[in-house]
Amino acid sequence: MSFTIYILIATCILSFLCFQNDELRDRFIFNPFIIREQRQWYRFISSGFIHADWMHLIINMFVLYMFGSIVEQYYSSVFESRGSFDFLLLYFGGMAVSTVRTYHKHKFDTGYRALGASGAVSAVVFSYIVFNPLEKLCLYGILCLPGIIFGAAYLVYCFYAGKRGIGYVNHDAHMWGAIFGFCFTILLKPYLAIDFLKQLPFLQNAF
Repeated sequence: MSFTIYILIATCILSFLCFQNDELRDRFIFNPFIIREQRQWYRFISSGFIHADWMHLIINMFVLYMFGSIVEQYYSSVFESRGSFDFLLLYFGGMAVSTVRTYHKHKFDTGYRALGASGAVSAVVFSYIVFNPLEKLCLYGILCLPGIIFGAAYLVYCFYAGKRGIGYVNHDAHMWGAIFGFCFTILLKPYLAIDFLKQLPFLQNAF
């Protein structure tokens, strides 16, 4: 099995256990105040394995299933022997980096909590966009746009929603996870940036 499937299984199991056990959920959840006070840095990762409810879990795991294995294959092809290791860095790096902004924003807020794999999943999706900027991505199977347009719109929405505090979603984590996934993939092999640009119709004549 791919690492994507192992991550998916582990996330489903831990999320289910936390659905049944509030004490376990509280040990795993992202709580910036407790992290600062008790130095429980593991919460940057543990919170990415638990979810608020079944719908939250299903959506994140569905997106991970759809994109994770493909990106993992790309990594194995491009980065060869270290591909699997780099894919794990992509996923868990996205999970941790996506909440750094949230940590600094809420580290004195005793009531703030966050959970879910959205930051890590966003990193995987935006890594996919590096390889396939024109491949159409669909929002709930209805609105389908080329990856680069979808990605740009997603970042703009996350920035706007994060500033306005829309809903109970950690939009900052979505945005920074996405940015991390895109930049991390290119930093591993900078020539991927050229391949990305070559695929854009309005830049093809420049190469």
